[in-house]
Amino acid sequence: MAAAPRTVIENCAIATVDADGTEHATGHLVLAGHRIESVGAGRAPEGLENVVRRIDATGHLATPGLVNTHHHFYQWITRGLATDHNLFDWLVALYPTWARIDEPMVYAAAQGSLAMMARGGVTTAMDHHYVFPRGSGDLSGAIIRAARETGVRFTLARGSMDRGESDGGLPPDFAVESLDGALAATEETVRAHHDPSSDAMTQIAVAPCSPFSVSTELLKQGAELARRLGVRLHTHGSETVEEEKFCHELFGRGPTDYFESTGWLGADVWMAHCVHMNDSDIAAFARTGTGVAHCPSSNARLAAGIARVPDMLAAGVPVGLGVDGTASNESGELHTELRNALLVNRLGPHRERALNARQALRLATHGGARVLGRADDTGSLEAGKLADLVLWRMDTLAHASIADPVAALVLGAPAPVTASFVHGRQIVEDGRLLTVDEDAIARATRDQARRLAHIATGG
Repeated sequence: MAAAPRTVIENCAIATVDADGTEHATGHLVLAGHRIESVGAGRAPEGLENVVRRIDATGHLATPGLVNTHHHFYQWITRGLATDHNLFDWLVALYPTWARIDEPMVYAAAQGSLAMMARGGVTTAMDHHYVFPRGSGDLSGAIIRAARETGVRFTLARGSMDRGESDGGLPPDFAVESLDGALAATEETVRAHHDPSSDAMTQIAVAPCSPFSVSTELLKQGAELARRLGVRLHTHGSETVEEEKFCHELFGRGPTDYFESTGWLGADVWMAHCVHMNDSDIAAFARTGTGVAHCPSSNARLAAGIARVPDMLAAGVPVGLGVDGTASNESGELHTELRNALLVNRLGPHRERALNARQALRLATHGGARVLGRADDTGSLEAGKLADLVLWRMDTLAHASIADPVAALVLGAPAPVTASFVHGRQIVEDGRLLTVDEDAIARATRDQARRLAHIATGG
């Protein structure tokens, strides 16, 4: 059998983010097909067969591709609205607009969200989509199609809401599904699109939206459905003090205890935000292996608070980073979250010992892969793992005077992405996407944003 086509990358600094935190000041990577064949110090081995490309990566840092663990793609076309609101007021302001999205809008928004992330070093993305207006078309299919065209590895968290305003929830009644309808549509999405294989490009998770927009029965039956189908579970949890108050008033307990009572703690579960966690909550997450998607920029934008990430990590809770929806994080890219995770957490009680640059990089790579249940195959640069990696240019004005390339990447200005590989395929070159037309996407997102605004205002 002929050897798989090989790509050899040499002369770069390498942060492997493996279990030992191995780094090489000057090293090499060999990609064979869609997996990493070798990684190490110095030049690549001599005599390699079927080398189709050699990359001299002098002046670059190679890292695992970034892993985004929480996002809402559809919000790309409602950026810049309700900029001075807390979470509940922000949701009330925007739900009436979001309830009018349709398939062309969602497809364009997904293209914009994915393009922004991919050109900034994200190789594994996820989208938590939970707004399914009646007659809006195949929204899940549109999102998956956009991810496939962009070329990223992808998890769609098929969300749902069945608690409208008349039942004490925040979304308007016309924006929610019925219990049975949500469960049936979620199961259909899993069966149509989920790939359970270790090198899957598309996976599906079951993802009722939040305690204040879904019924207890949807949470319980959603968890049962996910475990019957063998997929992961995702939702929002403990994001704000208002959510804490809502749960105590409605359920007589805090969010973590409520989630545990509905089957929503476990190694197959990850939750977004988890800002307001006490010691007992953190211990419950650690005991059950429940993961956290930390979204520092969105948490700050909506004045939600500072999540106790250092305490979670010390307890053994799996933690990754998330962009969150671009209506609460208008930059829409993950590199910002490495820097903000470090800086924001240093404002908390642990101060300068809260996080360091290498911990921030680990959150964005191996931590995210662990949260998504994919750490055996991605999230670090090791022989046998999937060839998902990024070459960051570190010899320009923005970074050249910083001796430590990891510190430069995390604390410095956004580093140019010279090359990004997913599944061994290059999808970014010199900061531009190779798979889709960025300029066409920009025009489409602008047009769909204007169309949605026109519809939402009754124009």
